[in-house]
Amino acid sequence: MKTIIVSGSLAYDRIMNFSERFSDHILPDKIHTLNVCFQVNGVTENYGGTAGNIAYALRLMGAAPLVSATIGNDHHKYFQWLDHHGIERSGIRIIDEELTAGAYITTDTANNQITGFNPGAMKHSSQLELSRFDPANTLLLVSPGNLDDMIGYPRQAARLGIDYVFDPGQALPMLKPEDLLETIDKALLLIVNDYEFNLIQDKTGLDEAGLLALARTTIVTLGGEGSRIHGPQGVVDIPAFTARRVVDPTGAGDAYRGGLLSALVQGFDLPSAALRGSACASFAVECNGTQVYSFTTEEFADRLGR
Repeated sequence: MKTIIVSGSLAYDRIMNFSERFSDHILPDKIHTLNVCFQVNGVTENYGGTAGNIAYALRLMGAAPLVSATIGNDHHKYFQWLDHHGIERSGIRIIDEELTAGAYITTDTANNQITGFNPGAMKHSSQLELSRFDPANTLLLVSPGNLDDMIGYPRQAARLGIDYVFDPGQALPMLKPEDLLETIDKALLLIVNDYEFNLIQDKTGLDEAGLLALARTTIVTLGGEGSRIHGPQGVVDIPAFTARRVVDPTGAGDAYRGGLLSALVQGFDLPSAALRGSACASFAVECNGTQVYSFTTEEFADRLGR
C-alpha cells in the first residue's frame, strides 16, 4: 500500500458559547470604538487543523498516514492524542518559540460567530523532504497550512515524480494566481468545494473548461448534495449519505478526503473511492467537533451498503 503524506495544519479549536445575542451588547452608533466583553459558558477544546482532521479520518479507514505539519510548545496533549490513535508524527516539526495554531470561536444564541485565529507555529515550514520517499509508492495530500509549503511541496513532488492531491481550501484567498495555476496544472487531483472552484476562476481568470483542463481530475464537493467528479471519463455525480442526525458540518470535508484517499491507495477507482469519502463524511456531521466521530468496520459497511 502507498504511503500517504498529509501536509497541512495542526490546531487547537477552542469553542465557546455566549448565552445571549452579540447584537444586544453592541451600540450601533459606537461601532467605531468597539470595546465589549462577552462572558461565555465555558470552553471546549478540540483537536483540529486540516492535517490532523484528515489523518484522523484516514486512520479510521484503516490507513497509516504520515503527518507533515508544525506544532508549538504546547504540543504535549496533541501528541498524546495522535499516539492514542496510532497516527505517525515523525514528520511533525516542533516550533519551541510558538504556540500551536489556534482558533477561538464564540457563538451566540442566533448562531452568529466571532472567531480569532492565531497561526502560531503554522507560520513556519514543516521542512518535509520528499526525496526520501519512493515516488511509485507515495501519495502526497497538500491541504491548507503554511503557504510556502503549499506551493513548495507540489513543486518538489512534481520534480520527483510523486503524485499529489491539491486541496487549497481556506488558504485560497492568500495564494497567488500564478502559484495556483502551476500547482493545479501538475496535480493528480484537485479537490475544492463549489465556492472555492469559482474563487479559483476569479483569481486566475480561467473559465470552467480552462480550470477543469489543468489537473488530471477535479472533484467539486457540494455539501449535502454530494460531490461531482470531472475527469477523463467525463462527469460522475456522487451522492451524499444520510446521517442519523446533523449536529455540526465542520470537518465533513476533511473526513471526505480521508475516506477518498484511503480507498485510492487500496486500488479503488475514483467513483468508488469518492463514495467511501462521502460515507465517511456522513459520520463526521453527526458529532460536534472534527476528530470526535468514530465507526466500526461493520457500521461503515452498513452505511456504505445503503
